[in-house]
Amino acid sequence: MAHPANTLSLVADIGGTNTRVALADGRKVLSQTIRRYSNSEYPGLESVLRRYIADEDNVDPAATCVAVAGPVRDGRATMTNLDWTIDKTTLIRATGAERVALLNDLQAQGHALGHIDADKIRTVIPFPEASENAAKLVIGVGTGFNAAPVFETGAGRLVTPSESGHVNLPVQTEQDMRLCNYVATAHGFPSVEDVLSGRGLERVYAWLGEEADDPREAKASEIMEACAQGTDARATKAATVFTRMLGSVAGNLALIQLPFGGVYLVGGVSQAFAPYLGDYGFVEAFRDKGRFAGFMSNFGVGVIEDDYAALTGCAAHLVSLAN
Repeated sequence: MAHPANTLSLVADIGGTNTRVALADGRKVLSQTIRRYSNSEYPGLESVLRRYIADEDNVDPAATCVAVAGPVRDGRATMTNLDWTIDKTTLIRATGAERVALLNDLQAQGHALGHIDADKIRTVIPFPEASENAAKLVIGVGTGFNAAPVFETGAGRLVTPSESGHVNLPVQTEQDMRLCNYVATAHGFPSVEDVLSGRGLERVYAWLGEEADDPREAKASEIMEACAQGTDARATKAATVFTRMLGSVAGNLALIQLPFGGVYLVGGVSQAFAPYLGDYGFVEAFRDKGRFAGFMSNFGVGVIEDDYAALTGCAAHLVSLAN
C-alpha cells in the first residue's frame, strides 16, 4: 500500500541480532508496517533502511529516528554488540528524511513512557502516587544491560544516556564474591552485564555447576523453560541468583536517580523473568538497603511487556523535537 509522501515518520530499533523498522503517524506506530530484519544479512543499517523503504512501496518519510543498542555521542552511534557505526548523515542518505535523530535504545524506551498501553505494564511493586513531573528510570535487560533516567523539564522530556551495564557487580555476601571472582576469571572484570543479561544467566548456571563440582551448561531459553516446568533445580537456583542480583542492582540505581515516578524493566530477559520476580526474591533484594530499606517503598517497579516500545519512544521523540 502506498503511503502519503513526506508525512509519516520512519522509526527503527536496532538490537544486537535484529532491527525492527516501522512507520509512525505522530506518536502512533502503525503496527501493520512493522518489519524485522536479521542484521547478519546486511552490511550496515543503510542497507536495512533502503530495503525497508522498498518493502513499503518506496515510502518518503518526513523524519527518521533510530534507537541503537550502544552509546550515542555527538550524533554518532557505535553498536555495543554489532560492528556497525551510524550517524545522522547515514540516516539522511538512506531515508531522504528532512529531520533525523539518533537515540540510545534505553533513551527510546524512556521516551515511550506515558505512551504505552496500561495493559502492557506488569506491576512488580505497586506504584505510589507521584507528581507528573517525578523522575522515572528504565532498566534494560536483554542481550546486554543498561539503564537511563527520565526527567520532565520545562523544555520537555530529557532522557540521559549511560553505560550502566559495565560497572562492577555489587557484592553483599560471600556467594556474591564467589560469583564475581568466577566472572572476573573468565572475562577480566566482573561487570553487571556479565551476569544480568541472557548470556549472564547462562554464566550463573555454569558457575553453579562449578560450585557443585558438577559442570554443566545450558542456554538461557532452556534454563527458563526448566524453571517453568520445574524440571531442573539448578535452573531454578540460577534464576533465583539472577533475580536477586537484578533486585540489588535496580535498588542501587533507584537510590542514585530517585525515580519517584517509577522503575520500568524492559527487554526480552526482563519479560521472560516477569512471572518469577515475586517468587525469586526481587522485591526483598530491591529493598535490602539497610537503614534505607523503608525509603525504598517510594519506588514502584513494573515490567514493560511491549516489544515495540522503543519504536513508540522514537516516534514520541520526533514529535517533541517538532514542537
